[in-house]
Order: sequence, then structure tokens, then C-alpha cells
Amino acid sequence: MTSNGGELDLFVSGAVFLDIIFTGLREMPAPGTEAWAPGMGSCPGGIANLAVAAGRLGVRTGLSTAFSTDAYGDFCWQILSRQEGLDLSSSRRFDNWHTPVTVSLAYDRDRCMITHGHPVPVNPTGLVAGLPAARAASVSLTTQRPAWLRKARDAGTLVFADVGWDDSAAWPATALEVLDDCHAFLPNAAEAMQYTRTDTPRDALRRLADRVPVAVVTCGSDGALAVDSGTGAEVSVPAVPVEALDPTGAGDVFTAGFIAGTLWELPLSQRLAFATLVAALSVQHFGGSLSAPGWGDITDWWSTTHTRATRHHKESSEAALAARYGFLDDLIPVEVRQAPRRAPATITRLPDAA
Repeated sequence: MTSNGGELDLFVSGAVFLDIIFTGLREMPAPGTEAWAPGMGSCPGGIANLAVAAGRLGVRTGLSTAFSTDAYGDFCWQILSRQEGLDLSSSRRFDNWHTPVTVSLAYDRDRCMITHGHPVPVNPTGLVAGLPAARAASVSLTTQRPAWLRKARDAGTLVFADVGWDDSAAWPATALEVLDDCHAFLPNAAEAMQYTRTDTPRDALRRLADRVPVAVVTCGSDGALAVDSGTGAEVSVPAVPVEALDPTGAGDVFTAGFIAGTLWELPLSQRLAFATLVAALSVQHFGGSLSAPGWGDITDWWSTTHTRATRHHKESSEAALAARYGFLDDLIPVEVRQAPRRAPATITRLPDAA
């Protein structure tokens, strides 16, 4: 499922944060009080959420980012390179620049966050180092077109775009001009409707389909929609029923799953279903890259789902779910005993560097 030689399957660029997540809070502490959290996790966050999610699916992923030489930067570098196996040859270490930090407080199936950091040091191309050869790349939509984007597209790289929430509430249509260099755009429903000035996710999807070859709109508990303008295919899939604990990073996991499915040349309906599944599995656990499922986690879910389906009537919801994901029989690696799974949830002592 991965590329041959030195070419990457996926190239991503952006800022990596040290995420510190406190979980299980019953409510936010009042001023002057202290609250004890039943759980805590620490992990690389930011663009690392997408990179880790793709890597755990067997997608050979390279990351271009800045790492500080402080202790937090050491931790993030070691986790991403040695534990997650990401290619960091396009990343650099910097003195006199500290690691951005986000503290996330999870309570009542929601969260709030506090972040501190400074802009990532980049060169004139908008990257930290050079642009490697890659089959696919991911970019976040902004009003500024990254200088490396067109070069990547002209080299045959499939560019997948997502977008963050616009705090200015401007949602400028000019930001969509970046899609001229993109293969796919994957906003959530609120973002899609804001940018297209439409009232429903489906109307937004069709408007976006005029701008980009593959348009996808995620709708949370209502599933996801997609259109392939080249083939005319329009599909929708319902959400996978799970108990959602924390949505942090679910959009990044969805994007990673959809990119992986595209590289594996799955039909659009299967790409959308696979992305929806891995995103659903991620919200069952707390914290960004910590929650991204690997093939071991996917295999566990499929085994349980398939077993339940055989015990119920063929018209049951369990049977319908198993039928929708029957393609996993051909997709799951033959040897899964050592397949990647979710990571430990806190900072541990790392082995000495070789």
C-alpha cells in the first residue's frame, strides 16, 4: 500500500504543538478553585494529528515542520520519528524558538483549549526545508497560496485541502482560489456552507464541486457527502455508531483516511466509508494524534462488527453496517499481530538515541 523507492506517499506541512490533554472533568473549575482530572495525555498535535493518522494506516508520510531544541521539541521529534515512523528529513531543529503548547480541557463530551506559541520559521517557499517528491500532499486553506503548492501539483502530486475555522467570520470566497491547484477539498458542513454562502451541506457540496475535482463535506453524526466531478459520482455514507468522547483531531483522521483510500484507488463510496470509519474510531478516545487508529484497532472493530452481524437478521442495522464495510476483508493486511495501534497516553522515558 506504500510507494516504492524514495518517493513519499504523503507530504504534510504545518506547525506541530505539544498537546497536553486533561480528561474526564465534570465541569470547568471556577475562579480561585482547583479541579482534579481523572485522566491526562501528552502527545504531538497540530499537523502531527494528520501525519500520525496517515502513518498508522501504512501511508509513508513525510512532515515539514519546525522543532525547537527544547525538551518539548525533543519529545515531539522522538515520538514522530521513532515511535510513529514519520520521515522528518524536510523538518528542522531551531534554537531560541520554543515549542508551541496547547492545553486541552475535556468535559461533558466537549473541550476548550489554551494555546501559546510563535510563528513557525519558514523559508520563502513557505516550507521549513525543501519539497520532497510525493504522491499526495495536504494543505490548509488560507488566503495566502503556499508558494510550494503549484510546484507540487505540476510534479503530479495530488493535493488535498482542508480548512480551519475562520475566527474573523469573513469566510472570504477568494480563499477558494487555492483550490485551482488541488485535487480534493474536505471541509466540514459549517465551513463549507460559510464559504459557499449556502444553507445546506448538499448545496455547499455541489457548489464546491464546481471548484475542485473531488469535493467532500463531513457532517459529524450525519456522516459525509462527496462528489467526483470527473466521473459524476455523488455518494453519501452515514456515520458509524460509536460513543463519542472527544472530537479532537477527528477531521484530520478523516482526511488521512480519505487520502489513503485515494492512494489505494478505492471507489469513491469506499474511500468515504473508510474515512468515516477511522474518524469514528478516533472519537472513542481522548486527544488528537493519541486517538488515531492503526490497522490493529480497525481489525478489532471489523472482527466485532462482523461477528455481531452474523448473529442478527440480515435486515438488521448490524448486517447493513457489515455489508457497507465488507471491502475491509480485502484491505486489512494479512499480518496484523504487529499492526500499529493507538499510542501510550503520556510522556514516558524514551530510549537513548542510537
